[in-house]
Parts: sequence; C-alpha cells; structure tokens
Amino acid sequence: MSEAPVKRLLKLIHKHDGINDKARLASLVSEELGLTKDRSVYYCAGYAIRFSSSATRNFGNTVLSLSRLQKYDDRPFIVCVVTPAKNVCLVANTTFLKKISHSSHEFRANNIRGSFNGSDIVRDFVGIENASDNISRLFDIHADIGFDGNLVRLVEATNNISPSGTKFSVADEVRGNILAAPSRAIRFVASSDATTLKAELDEKVARYETEILLAALIESGIVRGRVIEYLIAGQDEALRQHLIAALKAGTNGLPPFKTGNALGDYRRKFDAFDTETDVKTKIMILSSNPKAYNLDKMLEFLVSDRSVFMFYFVGIDPGKIINTVLISMFQKDLLEGTILLRHWAGRNSRGVSQFEGRAINGLIERPNTQIDERKAKDFLVGVLDL
Repeated sequence: MSEAPVKRLLKLIHKHDGINDKARLASLVSEELGLTKDRSVYYCAGYAIRFSSSATRNFGNTVLSLSRLQKYDDRPFIVCVVTPAKNVCLVANTTFLKKISHSSHEFRANNIRGSFNGSDIVRDFVGIENASDNISRLFDIHADIGFDGNLVRLVEATNNISPSGTKFSVADEVRGNILAAPSRAIRFVASSDATTLKAELDEKVARYETEILLAALIESGIVRGRVIEYLIAGQDEALRQHLIAALKAGTNGLPPFKTGNALGDYRRKFDAFDTETDVKTKIMILSSNPKAYNLDKMLEFLVSDRSVFMFYFVGIDPGKIINTVLISMFQKDLLEGTILLRHWAGRNSRGVSQFEGRAINGLIERPNTQIDERKAKDFLVGVLDL
C-alpha cells in the first residue's frame, strides 16, 4: 500500500493532540485532507477513519456496524480515539477484530449483522502493537486476508460456534521426520535437482512472459496472483489457453476458475526428494504481504522423510520481469519474515502463515539460499506446539 496518505493523516491528527473535541478534530482533518463524509466515517481512496471520544485509550464505545466496515475493509480503517491528552489511532480492519459485540444468532457468513466496540479491537497483533507507527505494517498483513478471510472466524467467535476442520495430529514416530526437514532442504538446495527444478519453472516463465506481464496489470492482487500462478504451474492446458486468450482480449473477460487447495502449485519427484513448490509473484513497487502456507498442511507434507517444500518467487516491475528465485521455506531471511497468523485461523487449526513483502523483495533483488538449521528447527518446534 502507499504509505504517504496515511502518514499525512496521522501527522495531522497528532499535531492536534490535546484538542479533546472529536467533532472539531474531525472537521479540521476532513477539511484539510478533502475527505468525503459517510455518516460517521470520513474516507478517501487511501483510507477511512472514524473519530470517537473517551477518557482513556481503552474505550468500549460502539464503533461501527460490520456491514459498513465491509465497505472500507479494502483500505486502512482507522479509529481515532480523542482523549484529553492525546489522539490515539488504531487500525480496525476485520483482521484486528476479536468478535462482533452487538449481534444475534442471525449473524452468519451469508447474513452480515451486528457492530463492534472499541474493546473488540486487538491492541497487539502477532507481537506488533496496534498504534500509529504500525498502521501501514499491520494493514499489509490484513490486505491479503481481506473481509472474506475473516468473516467465518468472526461468526465463530461471536456465536461461540465450534469450527469445522481438524488440527493435524503429529505422531511421535514421525516428529523426527518433520524436524529433519531443514536438513533435507539444505541437501536439496545444494543438489543438481534444485537446479533442474528452477530451470523447469524458468522455462515456463520464459514461455508465457508476455501473458504474465499482461496479468501483472490486473488490479486485484488475489486474481493477479492466481492467474500468473496458473500460467506457470497449471495442469489443465485447455484452461491455460483460455486464460491466455482472455488476457489478450482484455482482463474483463477472464474465465472464473479456482486454483488447487494443495500445499504447493508444482509437484516434482526426484530420486532422493519429493518436492512441492508454491509459485508466488511479487510486484516490486507494491507493498504487500502474500499468504504463505497452511501450517497443518505444511506439517502433514513434511512427515515424509523425502519431502522438501520450496517457493518460486517471480519479481515483476512495470513491463518487465526482474528476476526469479527458488527458495526453501527455511531460507533464513524468509523465515525471519514469516508471520504466524494463529489469531484468526479457527480453534481447530494451527493457523496459516504470511510473508512480509520486504523479505521477498530482498531475496528477489539479492538471491540467497542460506538456511540456519537450528533456527529452522526451533521454528518447527514452535509450530508443532501450537
């Protein structure tokens, strides 16, 4: 996301710390920044904001209905709490809501009802404080999850529904295979098989370069990623050709399709290794945090003593492909940039993970396959214990 509009907003709000008048602050901010008013919400293309007042930052006032938040959940939704001493800003997109307070049994995924309070907004998310300095960073986490990715969780949390699904149970006899995965990855990355795998994927990128660059113009990050992923790793050639024809005719004619629900997009067996590779594209000029993997599916795959899980990143700038890199899930920079989203995954799941976009950008610009085996094992132990 572009940080400039949000930074300008926050600078203006904190310039008026101590104003202690939410109506006056809202008027000042709206007039200076040219915001549009929609009842209690002020918005522009870059963000939306709701002003509230409280004696302290820990306020319990009703903020907004979920149905109205849905309108603005594609941009940072900021709640400015005007207290006597300071104006406190929180990001309140659906990823950062614990539940819906004012609801009923009628609240379902296909029947959006209810409102949330200030007390429903998390103050710390995966170790990141919900505060002005972190709003852009937190929104990047939310952007790839979106409203639909949070709705079922909110219904479960609000109505106290037992979620579907089952957490993967790791038997003692295979735990060692999982913890040996970093060692397998180190051997694979150093082998000629890794060179072969990257060459196969690079050949696909070269073959469909024109179409990949057309797909890179698609505005929706989710659709863009799915289309490019399918061009590179899709198995149905008829569908691939249909996508190519639609891209050349204009993206409005894209056929509806869903990518598979497997751990990776490209499966390849070698003499000593069974690999799953997930294809990810990164538009280098955009700030984004792509989804990484489902933690239970990852553990289930790593049970095999032959399994190696890789990522193939395609870096794209306007009009050109910058680079392609083949990276282990345990590569040290990627692992440090891996965020575990346990918060919203459901009680019968370990959750999912997400990559910080800056880590991917760095690896695309300066490829590095180094794995810190000890840190990778510690990471796996932490996931197993979830």
